[in-house]
Formats: sequence, structure tokens, C-alpha cells
Amino acid sequence: MTTPAPSSRQRWLVPVVVVVLSVTVGAGLLAREVYRRPDQPADETTVSTAPPSSATGGASAGLVEMTDDANAHPQAEAVHALLETYFAAINAKQYQQWTTTVSSERIARQPLADWRKGVRSTTDSNALVYRIERGANASLRVLVGFTSRQEKADAPDFFPETCIKWRLVLPVIAERSGLKIDAVDNGPPPEHEKC
Repeated sequence: MTTPAPSSRQRWLVPVVVVVLSVTVGAGLLAREVYRRPDQPADETTVSTAPPSSATGGASAGLVEMTDDANAHPQAEAVHALLETYFAAINAKQYQQWTTTVSSERIARQPLADWRKGVRSTTDSNALVYRIERGANASLRVLVGFTSRQEKADAPDFFPETCIKWRLVLPVIAERSGLKIDAVDNGPPPEHEKC
């Protein structure tokens, strides 16, 4: 018994499917290469440290790290320097230095006596900027996590712990010829957990 010859339609089906699959895979690989950020190596999504800023000084440098995503933002270096100075000022209990990093509104909300009471036993560390996004009116929104250690009596009333891991969005605005961390609206406390 002989088998019937395949129709001409069936003969071209396999080569056409192979060509379509090859073109699809090739287009996918090409799209991956085209849309990859230029500063992101093919298989690397690790955390990197931005170069230390001379404004923060020797011992205080290195408090803040940035993800590759945050480092890719055009304002990454300025945000890194701002946060290095901000956290260094808190750790050194230097109010005047801290006021160089925050907006006029935030200074008005936290005069020296209130600020000292709020940070008297606080040491912040392990700051990591996850993302920098554009906000309203040319502002920035900086998603940052950090660890805060303090005496239990100085911890927030809603979470009286000696070690707290925070994750929050800091609003950053341009004011007084530089970037400044703006006042945060009163609302629910930022994301937090015990260390």
C-alpha cells in the first residue's frame, strides 16, 4: 500500500513555521539589546555604590548606596550627595549641616530644639536608594530604605523599637540653588519593621 503524497500546502508549513519562529526569537533578542540601559551589563542587576561626594567628607562617606536603576537617573549624583550629607548630619547631630539638605518648610517644622530631641540617640545606616522618579512641579520622589538605631525612649510612639528598618519616599525639590528634601505630609507612618 502506498501513502498519498502530501499536499503542497503541508509541504510548506514546516519551513514557514521554522522561519517565523526564527524571526520572532531574533527580534526578541534584538529588542532586549536595544532597550537595555547602556550602563547595565547583560547579566548584572546588583546594587552599586555611587562615587562618594566630596561634600560629605571622609568618615561620613559611604552611608548611601544606590541600585543600578537609581544610578541611571540623571540626578543620581546630586541625590546621592544630598542623602550622604543628610544622614551624616543626623549621625553627627549637626543641625546646621542638616538644614543645608532640607527645604525651608521642613526647617520651619523642625526647629533646633525639636530636631535635637528627635535625633538625640539616633544613628542611621545602610541607606539604599531603590528608585528616583519625577514628581509634580519638577520635583523628585526618592524611594529609600535605611536602618535607624536609637534608644527605645527615642523611638516613634507608634513603633517603640531600638532598631527599625524604614522604607519611604522622600520628596526632593529644587530650592536655594540646590536639591532639598521637602517636608513629608502628615499621614500614615512610612513602611517599617523591626531589625
